[in-house]
Amino acid sequence: MVIVCRGCRGDALRPVLDLGKVPAADHFPPAAAPVGPDETAHPLRMDICLECGLAQLAEDDTRAEEPRGVEPQALRDQASAAVERVSGLLRGQTVREFGSPHGGTWVPLLTARGFREVRGAADVVLDCFGIMHEPDQRAAFAHRAAATAPGGMLLLQYHSLATIVASGQWNALRHGHFAYYSLAALLRLLADAGMSVVAAWQFDLYGGTVLLAAVHGDAEPDDSVRAVLAAESRPLDLDGLRRLQQVTDTHAVALRGWLESQSAQGLRVYAYGAASRAVALFSLAGVHRGVLTAVADASPAKQGRRMPGTDVPIVAPAELLAARPDSVLLTLPDLLPEVRERFPELAGRWFLDDPDGPVKGV
Repeated sequence: MVIVCRGCRGDALRPVLDLGKVPAADHFPPAAAPVGPDETAHPLRMDICLECGLAQLAEDDTRAEEPRGVEPQALRDQASAAVERVSGLLRGQTVREFGSPHGGTWVPLLTARGFREVRGAADVVLDCFGIMHEPDQRAAFAHRAAATAPGGMLLLQYHSLATIVASGQWNALRHGHFAYYSLAALLRLLADAGMSVVAAWQFDLYGGTVLLAAVHGDAEPDDSVRAVLAAESRPLDLDGLRRLQQVTDTHAVALRGWLESQSAQGLRVYAYGAASRAVALFSLAGVHRGVLTAVADASPAKQGRRMPGTDVPIVAPAELLAARPDSVLLTLPDLLPEVRERFPELAGRWFLDDPDGPVKGV
């Protein structure tokens, strides 16, 4: 079977990151369920299309069933900041949102400014990390273009592929995330759907995310768009993308070494955040309860389950506090301000996992 690009339908695909077979990133089994051989048997690979530049999930034999998480404060804060920054461009009266499986919504921020939510074509169409979950990227962009009323605007936020490469964020690759965007690739996808990017805003979330404003027809981009294109150009060649493979191998070894060192010193380690991006890392690092007692998570839907491919249970934050662990590994760095404020009892025990360096205390 010939595999074609999810965006341009071309066949010039090249692998840049192959994690082999790992657990499904969105299937958190009950804590008591044993780990079976099928649980860790799902291929996970990123390809790049040499014709249109779209980085993409090569295949996905999993079924999405991730328990809904709790939206982090960092995401809520960033949404408010984003709407404030684009407010000068907003026109019309109606809004429609293409949501993300991870939850969260910008609609209340727009209705507070006088917009009315509709199901059909809208003056403002929102997509915050939603479109990457669509297997057919070409069709997904056409759908969002059709949902944008004449004279309307599509606001699209994405995790920058340039950030993923520059920061070694190989674990952004996961099942259910079908596309990883550069602005250059997005310009083509949107052009194929009859739209043009007119403005771009950059944010620190996830190390570097970008919000685009697109309109129907041919329109001239402003300097903000040219600035993002210039910033993304250097690290996105084939060799730069393949650097992620090297980071993957050293990252897994470094995490396992840190956990074993903590255990050898008699220190009890917990983690915070049963994040989907931690699934492949824990599997590749061979994490188990002997080195990581449990992972705490604020989502009741994940509590009582375990991290896929491991025997490490997921517990409520109250259990984490009661255990008084020596070290707490934070799986999502963007949560650090929030957890520091929420759990002052854990001051001095937080550790960040850096793909490009050693685990370090914060």
